[in-house]
Amino acid sequence: MKIGVQTKNVVHDTNPEEGFESLKKAGFSCADFSLNSYLTNTSLYKQELNDFFDRSDSELQAFFTPHKNGAEAAGISINQMHMPYPIYVPNGGKELNDYLWSQVAPKSMMICEFFECPYIVIHGFKLARYLGSEEKEWKQTEGFIDSIARMAKKSGITICIENLYDGIGGHLIEGPGCDARKAAERIDRINDRYGSEVLGFCFDTGHANLVGLDMERFITTLGYRLKVLHIHDNDGIGDLHQIPFTFTKTRENKPSTDWDGFLRGLKAVGFQGVLSFETAPVLNAFPEEMKQDTLEFIARIGQHFAGKLEQ
Repeated sequence: MKIGVQTKNVVHDTNPEEGFESLKKAGFSCADFSLNSYLTNTSLYKQELNDFFDRSDSELQAFFTPHKNGAEAAGISINQMHMPYPIYVPNGGKELNDYLWSQVAPKSMMICEFFECPYIVIHGFKLARYLGSEEKEWKQTEGFIDSIARMAKKSGITICIENLYDGIGGHLIEGPGCDARKAAERIDRINDRYGSEVLGFCFDTGHANLVGLDMERFITTLGYRLKVLHIHDNDGIGDLHQIPFTFTKTRENKPSTDWDGFLRGLKAVGFQGVLSFETAPVLNAFPEEMKQDTLEFIARIGQHFAGKLEQ
């Protein structure tokens, strides 16, 4: 199976080819292109914008051409990317949210097509508390998906929703995408409407661990709708995006995350996609001179997972 990781903190705009070579040397064959790095969630929650997505299509393509060429030269396939999020900011104001919807989203789809990337991950709107129900929340997310679904169909891109968490009074709770049965029904209904696989699912192990999802059951319920993965670990308290097997529940070293259940689920549905790690923050935790070693260790865990699935 192919193994991937985020480009964030590895691939830099000044010399992207060097970063992709580093990924290849570490043992990766795929990359999750961190498009969300160009308009960060921390900025958006502060209602701060930059002018990156004001550039024309041709200007953006010229900007990312060295990245595309660098990936190709290194033999790295950009198999997935993350649209900037949130794509809707509660209490963010009409001007900000209209910009995200009408400018950032279609430009992101164009960039995805430029990279010949088959999957783009989005975050569903976190609006249940504002609108009064999860159903009303989903209706807003579905409206956004409809706004880019025709672009997805034309470009051969599958938009992927993911399981998220939310916070109330200092407590983490299930957010959008945490009901596998609802997700499966909604994905099927939208794909039937467009006559194409415009929507799929991204399973995030870290988010699942935070809210206590049964990984095996969740994945088997999704079945063929599962297209991409965000693999990372945490302590069950914070969204830390750390290396798998980092945290334990007891002194007997039982993992905090149910990696066995995760692998059983993938095996049950015959998952043949990329084992992709969302562990970019790890690379800032280790000294710079250990970055390559850290990448190689993450890739080695991917090889371990692949071996388990291929047994």
